[in-house]
Amino acid sequence: MEQADDLVVRAARGDDMAGVVAIYNHAVLHTTATFDYEARSLAAQEALFEEKTREGLGFFVALGGDGAVAGFSTYGMFRARPGWRFACEHSVYVADGVRRRGVGRRLIAPLVAHARARGFHTMVGVVDAGNAASMALHHACGFETFGLLREGGYKFDRWLDVAMVGLRL
Repeated sequence: MEQADDLVVRAARGDDMAGVVAIYNHAVLHTTATFDYEARSLAAQEALFEEKTREGLGFFVALGGDGAVAGFSTYGMFRARPGWRFACEHSVYVADGVRRRGVGRRLIAPLVAHARARGFHTMVGVVDAGNAASMALHHACGFETFGLLREGGYKFDRWLDVAMVGLRL
């Protein structure tokens, strides 16, 4: 895949979860895109997908020309208390071999539209501030950095600064 032109982005289905969990687990084991330390089981991923579907929250996949999951995006509530009910937190993950080709941007657009249609006012992202590609992606999609938590995360035996990015929907 040279660019995101051959992608199909659509609402995720249950049978996409094997591809989704493979991408997520690669991120867990090799990147600071997530601060999880342990790989997720397919059963746990399927349960998470079912919960998001039941709650009417967005979950999208990008499929490459070969039909394989090239990335996914989803969101959930930012915080549980009533005063936070208009804020959601999103996640975007792209497969290792297709990063920096526009897949993330293609996955954020439907997520933003879905959250807006659901009545959310703000979409938040929590990003490793040292992840230049993720920071650039979010800024290119209209997100603004509104906070920095110095040494707020810890992974791979080092402290990580955590950027809070947000988009008013």
